[in-house]
Amino acid sequence: MGADREGSARRRPVRAVAYAACGAVVLAGCASMPDSGDLRDVESTPRQDTQVRVFAMPPQQDASSTEIVQGFLEALTSDDPNYDTARKYLTKAAAKTWRPESQAMVLANGPSLQTDPRPAGREGTNSITYTLQGSRVATVDAQQAYTPADGSYRRTVHLTRDAKSGQWRIDSLPQGVVMGRSDFQRNYTSVDKYYFASDTSAGETGQPVAVADPVFVRSRVDPTTQLVRSLLSGPTTWLGPVVRSSFPTGTALKKGVSGLTPDDQNRLTVPLNVKASRIGSVKCGEMATQLLFTLRNLTPTVDSVALQSVNGAHMCDVSEEQAEATAWRASTKRPDYLYFLDGKHRLVRMATGGTGTGAVAVPGPFGAGTKLLRSVAVARDERTAAGVTGDGRSLYVSSLTSDGSLGDAVLTSHGATEDDRLTAPSWDARGDLWVADRDPAKPQLYMMAQGVGQPVAVQMPELDGRIKDVRVAADGVRIALVVEKDGKQSLLVGRVERTKSDDQQEVSVLELRSATPGSEEVTAMSWAGDSRLVVVGREQGGVQQTRYVQVDGSTPAGSAPAALTGVLEIAASEDDRVPLVARSKDDGIVRLPSGDQWQKVVKDGSAPVYPG
Repeated sequence: MGADREGSARRRPVRAVAYAACGAVVLAGCASMPDSGDLRDVESTPRQDTQVRVFAMPPQQDASSTEIVQGFLEALTSDDPNYDTARKYLTKAAAKTWRPESQAMVLANGPSLQTDPRPAGREGTNSITYTLQGSRVATVDAQQAYTPADGSYRRTVHLTRDAKSGQWRIDSLPQGVVMGRSDFQRNYTSVDKYYFASDTSAGETGQPVAVADPVFVRSRVDPTTQLVRSLLSGPTTWLGPVVRSSFPTGTALKKGVSGLTPDDQNRLTVPLNVKASRIGSVKCGEMATQLLFTLRNLTPTVDSVALQSVNGAHMCDVSEEQAEATAWRASTKRPDYLYFLDGKHRLVRMATGGTGTGAVAVPGPFGAGTKLLRSVAVARDERTAAGVTGDGRSLYVSSLTSDGSLGDAVLTSHGATEDDRLTAPSWDARGDLWVADRDPAKPQLYMMAQGVGQPVAVQMPELDGRIKDVRVAADGVRIALVVEKDGKQSLLVGRVERTKSDDQQEVSVLELRSATPGSEEVTAMSWAGDSRLVVVGREQGGVQQTRYVQVDGSTPAGSAPAALTGVLEIAASEDDRVPLVARSKDDGIVRLPSGDQWQKVVKDGSAPVYPG
């Protein structure tokens, strides 16, 4: 529950705002209260500078019932670590049973307050009910996982007046907290925590594959300790079936530990409880790697992580270099080349770090033009490529290190038209190849082990619509799909589960969820980080835009890519140092270096891709 709302009351409580940069403490009403004139409700608490700390104010003596509710909602948007001030607005019994950490409900403009009509008499003077209303945007659950939501929000808050003190207090309320979107953006930040793919398959170097699990933590309430606790508690429910943690079950921070911060050598020491006492050096290194990947996502200045036993003994430590040698992570693997099809539909490439616009044909049949291609995908090791022929009918796999023959097609579609045939293919770090057949008579997603195995029909019991585009995550346990239904295209992310039955591999994509709620048309998409995608599309009644989205459906902090009209295809790398590349209807292949404007690469080209 929080500010960011349209209420019926005309007075608003005050709360302290501490400016860390200057050390001053001032009083401000809801952080957006005018300096003079009448006190009025505001629609939204403006975004605060990251140096501003907001502290809740306790209830004032003889505050009205409306002021109590308003003050309580304001207290929920403060930086009070344990919501101690918010509990002062509750009766003692309600304060004991209220669990603010159980859920955060995010509303478009915050909750509006409506007083429920009550009959006159004693009950009407000593008891009152308010209804909190608003439009739902998302929920963050007890695991700190974000889920988009829609529809209306309507919950009641009941107050009683103490017979002895005459003070109003809340004695019945919903569990969790509720606040408007701008207060949520000010109070919470999205961070990836890392686990390992649980399948026995490994990345291209034989290392365990790191998988990002995005969560939201309170950004100014000891976020480092929060994030460590979240990592130790295990993966979110959605990701849990396909990942593992190297931390033994029950591992937690040593009792009483809080305020974790790096030392002057940018090294963070993490004291653990007795559950982590009996582990080997390999397992300890994996644990420290999980922590370092996770913490660098929040605090990039952390250079190393050390684990400490419950009795204070040193267990192990890892540096960034050691962590990257322990586990494979897509965002640390810079691709050597950008690939695309030239005007003759041959596969060409150019160095990712180059400043020129020259591209050369790749070695092998795809570069020689043996088959005219429509779309391509290059394996993560950049030694193999897959290409769909110009008519969309056939999928071929070819080496990029030799001039050998092309061989037979590994998959053929029987769709009547080009748009009813094969999508662009996609590779994961295991070396497995994914593609969808859009044939209306037999639509199907396929996976081919190592790109040459027998196509495995992927089970998708929840799919409602036809797949138009496929991009598997590097970790091989998440997949992004553009799905069309009734003329609308949605971007969905699913969990990949692999099992073996009678020595036959079975693959399923389960629990599909929207990464772009509200979108009506998704034109193109690509993975652009460990848990981020770049999407070209438009919302209902809107114009085409290019933006970043998280796999959980949230919008990441930071600016969107520079505007570009007529985008037909887009390519990004998980490594954000590599330029974004697109195919524009008017300008052909273009790229966007960091902090720059779009630059032309070649007018006559198509299907730009990075490895993956």
